[in-house]
Amino acid sequence: MIDIITASKPELVPVAPAPTARPVANSATAKKLLARSRGATIAELQAATGWQPHSARAFLSGLRKAGRTLLKEERKSGETSYRLVADAVAGASVRSEATE
Repeated sequence: MIDIITASKPELVPVAPAPTARPVANSATAKKLLARSRGATIAELQAATGWQPHSARAFLSGLRKAGRTLLKEERKSGETSYRLVADAVAGASVRSEATE
């Protein structure tokens, strides 16, 4: 008969979880859309991220507060689109306006 209390137990080997691809953050998806030459509308941001309209607008506001330059443009269809401007380009346009 085996004494249950003193019997040796099999060694448990920890199993490492299988590496998985890191999901793309909604903010990265939104920045990618805003970096396009035609920018993105609130509706496009909603469709790509699953955000509500107020969340998409809050994200844009957060980018502005962080010092990023956003251009607000009207498309031929009448929709308003927002586009991120590269910092070097934005700085050059601000400097050229100041010298005029």
